[in-house]
Amino acid sequence: MARNLTVSVLAALAIGGSAIGAGVAVAAAAPNIAAALADKARPAADTARDAARKPGELLALAEVKPGQKVADFMMGGGYFTRILSPAVGPSGKVYAYQSAEFVGFRATYGTDQTKVVADYKNVVPLTAPIATAGLPDGLDLVLTVQNYHDLHLKAFPAETSDTANKEIFKALKPGGLYVIVDHAAAPGSPLTVADTQHRIDEAIVKKEVEAAGFKLVAEDKMLANPADPHDKLVFDASIRGKTDQFVLKYRKPK
Repeated sequence: MARNLTVSVLAALAIGGSAIGAGVAVAAAAPNIAAALADKARPAADTARDAARKPGELLALAEVKPGQKVADFMMGGGYFTRILSPAVGPSGKVYAYQSAEFVGFRATYGTDQTKVVADYKNVVPLTAPIATAGLPDGLDLVLTVQNYHDLHLKAFPAETSDTANKEIFKALKPGGLYVIVDHAAAPGSPLTVADTQHRIDEAIVKKEVEAAGFKLVAEDKMLANPADPHDKLVFDASIRGKTDQFVLKYRKPK
């Protein structure tokens, strides 16, 4: 990812910014990622969110390359699935995982998954309970965005996050990456804020993921917002789309 620092910085500037993680400049516009962002098949509602979500910088940090096998874990409406698909290309594969529990909570999660899968030949749908997600082995990357806190919703068993992290660890190939983005809660916040604010304390995520065997290799402030008071529901009109978010990059040891 840091093969050519000059090229990396120029690529980052080409799409309006660069990501800094653990003191390392990250390429923001590798050709496959730039092409994926410019894909005409992307809905206008998705591209309108790019400035806030910084998908180019995030996929660069996640080292997304053509031919990879990747999973969009808890894919939601498919925003990242639609970028990952052209980024890995026809020789790659994207596993779009939607939890059965979430489809049960809201039927549109299922219809959104169906729509996305219909648009991309290299996207495989996965719908199962979180405890048995069914991710295939040999994945290069598991990406989960604004969803890790959901593993701690009171509707799920207390061990749900541990189960999910173990499943993801098993599915990744040695050296594979697990990249997590989520809404930051105030440091020291209890897990109950997952329900009340849809946030989570970054320290809790680190403790749980590292307990599963992953090694933290980068932290990134690309989605940070120090002006966020960290005390509001993420859907509150005063903060929606502007929350302070952390980005953690983990690697499965080789």
